[in-house]
Amino acid sequence: MTRRVGHIAAVVLAAVVCLSSPGAAQESSAPATLIADNIRFDGSSTVTARGAVEVFYEGMRLRAESITYDGTADNLRVQGPLTLVDADGGTVFVADFAELSADLQNGVLQSARLVLDRQLQVAASEITHSEGRYTQLYQAVASSCEVCFDNPTPLWEIRARRIIHDAEEQQLYFDNAQLRVLGIPVFFLPRMRLPDPTLERATGFLAPSISADDLTGTQIRVPYFIELGDHADITVTPWIGLGTQTVELRYRQAYRNGELQIDGAVSWDDLTDNDTRAYLFGDASFELPRDYTLDVQVQAVSDRGYLTTYGFNSPDLLESYARISRVRRDEYVEASATLYESLREGVDNEILPTRVAHAEITRRIVPPVIGGTLTAELEGTGFYRYSSVDGDDGRDVFRVTGALDWHRSETFGGLLTTFQGALHGGVYNTLQDSAFDTTVQRLTPYAAVELRYPFQAISDSGVSHVIEPIAQFVWSDSYGNAPPNEDSFIVEFDEANLFSLDRLPGSDRREIGARANLGLSYSRVAPGGLTLGLAGGVVLRSEDEGQFTDGSGLDGTQSDYLLAAHVSFNDSLSFINRSLFNRSFDFTSSEFALYWSGDRHEIVSTYTFLDADSGEQRDDPLAELAFDGEYMLNSGWDAGLDFRYDFYGNEATRAAVTLGYTNECLDMEFSVARRYTTTSAVEPATTFGLTVSLAGFGAGREGRSVARSCRG
Repeated sequence: MTRRVGHIAAVVLAAVVCLSSPGAAQESSAPATLIADNIRFDGSSTVTARGAVEVFYEGMRLRAESITYDGTADNLRVQGPLTLVDADGGTVFVADFAELSADLQNGVLQSARLVLDRQLQVAASEITHSEGRYTQLYQAVASSCEVCFDNPTPLWEIRARRIIHDAEEQQLYFDNAQLRVLGIPVFFLPRMRLPDPTLERATGFLAPSISADDLTGTQIRVPYFIELGDHADITVTPWIGLGTQTVELRYRQAYRNGELQIDGAVSWDDLTDNDTRAYLFGDASFELPRDYTLDVQVQAVSDRGYLTTYGFNSPDLLESYARISRVRRDEYVEASATLYESLREGVDNEILPTRVAHAEITRRIVPPVIGGTLTAELEGTGFYRYSSVDGDDGRDVFRVTGALDWHRSETFGGLLTTFQGALHGGVYNTLQDSAFDTTVQRLTPYAAVELRYPFQAISDSGVSHVIEPIAQFVWSDSYGNAPPNEDSFIVEFDEANLFSLDRLPGSDRREIGARANLGLSYSRVAPGGLTLGLAGGVVLRSEDEGQFTDGSGLDGTQSDYLLAAHVSFNDSLSFINRSLFNRSFDFTSSEFALYWSGDRHEIVSTYTFLDADSGEQRDDPLAELAFDGEYMLNSGWDAGLDFRYDFYGNEATRAAVTLGYTNECLDMEFSVARRYTTTSAVEPATTFGLTVSLAGFGAGREGRSVARSCRG
């Protein structure tokens, strides 16, 4: 049969007349379009179209073998197999036969299927569609699993006497629903409501999970999501089980100028002397006038072991603050108040500076005469302790410090020369520490010159080689009395601060003396994506000022040797090493980091070594290996490993294994984790976890989705 191409105007006119009733024509300015191999007129009120029939009306599309329009009844009789697709393509009807209204908004379909968002399909003996919104399916079976001819039983299915789909509310209502897994009935509910795949947010239950460990027992977590309008929601998660009782809470709200999220939990157990244990974490951020931002964070917990015991996010240091800041191209302004609480074993928060007030303004300008760039900074900081004893354990300090940093670079025949000058100073007021005067002043000037002479070569294959020797000569000295040290205890020496004027991290101590910072770097960049970088350096001093600890790598007249290397290939492989060692090749610190990813795997691993350093309150060396890996197995399976090992303690600190399975209709993960940490507040525990989520109801989770296919 050949598609008729002649008399185009007559065909379009017939389509308009046949598929748009007088009332519909008045309501809609868009006529229907009919395309068919053959169109036959039978009297004045009946038109029959046969052979590859297609109807387009207000974005909807109907395909069938034949369509008969009855002008008297103003309806369509459609012979299938037929397919009806709505305007946005999210709802598809497939049937053998249908009777539809001329506007395709109402009708009955027999031996039909409903497909929602290309995920969930519902097969029924009969489907009625009304008002373009409600769809009723009788003797229905719903599933998002692939059904094959040689394996007709889906992994899971929901059978119901009737299913109603409300397209406007994006909800599915089930009457006499029965969940089957591999054809075996699992449970029955007389009434059930589930969101359809297109719904992003709606009040109702989320995917449950089950966990079990040595301390809290076996618990089933059943999250219940409550929608509080378009801009707020709350999720309540009770833990159902024996022994301990826990309720989790999450509240979120979006504002016109910001957002707020609060997470918390309350538990009742007999693991400690406190019958009731809880935590509360809150974060908020708001945009204020004149480009300012308000950030607020609250972190509080009833006891040190609660977060770790129940598997919540467990930082070593709780930080609650309110901060107003503004960031512009040449300016940074901040004012904040912070409350700290340490959760580390053996730390007394009474003698820590847990209350800190801080304000600063930093501006960058170009001086009119000398050129270059000048950075000016002014800040005020107060450190307060709860303890009232005299000395380090009770000292309170308020300081006002300022800094001027200037630098200018010039090139002389390939030699890049940078001139630097700085002036740092401050006034310190100290209370409850008789070892220091109540008020002290200090001023530290800096002068430096830095020389770089890069060499570059490009091979015939396009490989670029760059070698750059660097020498920096610095002088600085401090005038005035030394203030108490609150922020300059732990020093890190690496390639990032090798050529810094001051390697001490805070404002209470300044690096002084005459010194030469010497270094050499090499980089190789290949067109194929392979990149290699090496950097090394050393610091030489005219005399030892005694400012650095033995484990910092910067003590003495000559520092330890710094060596850093990195190798990367495109975005799939990266290796980084950073080490400090002396002339006897005894390492002070060393760190290795590996990242390797591919189509089926991803590995992140680090090794960290730090020598003992009593000045940093580290009496024993530290050596730890961390490994996180994931591997995609066949047919939707994936496995993961999380591992932490302490070499000096000769024991693992954490180990976890996960096994997951994902396909077009199921997302499942099983995990086993062992925590070996032992403190007065936390005991070792093994945790088992299982999460199962059925795809096709509500918006799907981001991540992998492996669709199975039927193979002959």
